[in-house]
Amino acid sequence: MIGSTRAVRVFARACPTDLRKGFDGLWGLIEHELGHDPLSGDCFLFVNRRRTSAKVAHWDGTGVCIYSKRLAKGRFACLWDGEPGAPLPLTRAELSLFLEGARFDGRAPKSPPEIRF
Repeated sequence: MIGSTRAVRVFARACPTDLRKGFDGLWGLIEHELGHDPLSGDCFLFVNRRRTSAKVAHWDGTGVCIYSKRLAKGRFACLWDGEPGAPLPLTRAELSLFLEGARFDGRAPKSPPEIRF
């Protein structure tokens, strides 16, 4: 995530998370609830119930990194308006905007549809 030049997928847990969890607790959530391999190099976003804190877990090739952010004022956007359970895929840009405090008002495709011959 930080300084990465390769394509990294981002998944958010679509329900509140107890952020007292550390490396092992988040690793278990990634494997068992989100159904992903923590060693894939993807980023996984977790947000607490009050939406004032967030953690991003990421395998950088040598170990697990956990990035944490607690807002001094305001709240993060709500990620669990819909069905809890399935991970919510995000782009790296959406993750950055989320951590900056932007709201999600909806998604619109930014690229034209693929042309098939």
